[in-house]
Amino acid sequence: MAIAIVLPDSGRVELADTFRPRGRALNGLGDSVQADLVWSSLDSTLEILDSSTGVARATFVGTARLQARAGNLFSNPQTVTIREHLDSLRALGAKRDTVSAPDSLSDSLSVQAYATGGVPQGRRVVYAFTIFPDSNAVVTLVPNDTVFTSAGLAATRVRLMGTTIPDSVVVTAAMRHANGTLVPDTVVFVVEFRQ
Repeated sequence: MAIAIVLPDSGRVELADTFRPRGRALNGLGDSVQADLVWSSLDSTLEILDSSTGVARATFVGTARLQARAGNLFSNPQTVTIREHLDSLRALGAKRDTVSAPDSLSDSLSVQAYATGGVPQGRRVVYAFTIFPDSNAVVTLVPNDTVFTSAGLAATRVRLMGTTIPDSVVVTAAMRHANGTLVPDTVVFVVEFRQ
């Protein structure tokens, strides 16, 4: 027999958040069998709130090991990564920029992420843009539309490609929590182009 465990959000959770793992006992053929699981944490960074359901709360940033048992059968410990709890996202510097042709590169569109439990390192910031008016103008984001925070900071730039010049490009920067919900305070930048 064995116990199979599935962790929500690929085993990532933010500080003070709760989550519920799923588990099932398997026979030698890999089929599910009826068994009551009892959940426990092997580390103080994760608090089990209900040992029968596995509902747990992240108490410290770091890693934790979660285990389930059915009678004398124990699962392999599963690693849970506990990240800082993202609180907000703010613009770092100007939210408007004017680019004069033939220059085709905007200033940095920089954001600062704030979190409880530490400085958010390696967290994903997604930039998306809309061109006004909707024309044949082509722009791209440099280095990319997805940037990872370094010391809580992330930045990208707008590059105009080709000869058609739009009036402006509106760029939004957003982050998501480990559970997929949006972090408050999506940041909006406006880059104006002039000939």
